[in-house]
Amino acid sequence: MMTKMIEPPATIELLSRGMECLVESLGIVDAEYFIAAVRRERFDYTKWQRDYFDKIDLKTFVNNAKIYAQTMGK
Repeated sequence: MMTKMIEPPATIELLSRGMECLVESLGIVDAEYFIAAVRRERFDYTKWQRDYFDKIDLKTFVNNAKIYAQTMGK
């Protein structure tokens, strides 16, 4: 059985979807402020993610994942 390789979205599609999420969540003005802050601070998402998740205990992480899955209808 061959597994189908999942193609990543095109960069422009990914950027468009990301911007839509930011605008929906923050509004257009705060979305632009967010982007400016990330660029100005040379934000390292990987380091931030590692620091953030290292501070969360496993039980909390699993509970949050369950809640998220429920809100997504899965």
